[in-house]
Amino acid sequence: MMKTNSLKIIFSVIFLLSIVIEADAQCSMCRAVLETDTDQSAAKGINNGIVYLMAFPYLLVGGVFYAVYRSRRQKKQEAE
Repeated sequence: MMKTNSLKIIFSVIFLLSIVIEADAQCSMCRAVLETDTDQSAAKGINNGIVYLMAFPYLLVGGVFYAVYRSRRQKKQEAE
């Protein structure tokens, strides 16, 4: 029973992470400066950099949650 629940959770997380949503993540100052430029490649580069920097906190938090989950599961198995 435990394996099926954990497999469902793992597949759900993989499914949710596979969904791609395009995001433009600029502050209003950066947007104003970059919109005045005729070449939009700089704006796209700034957007990609912001999204890239935004991903690492989520990865770190996910790693912490996984470590806590693994340690609790290990303690539970030792108690049995």
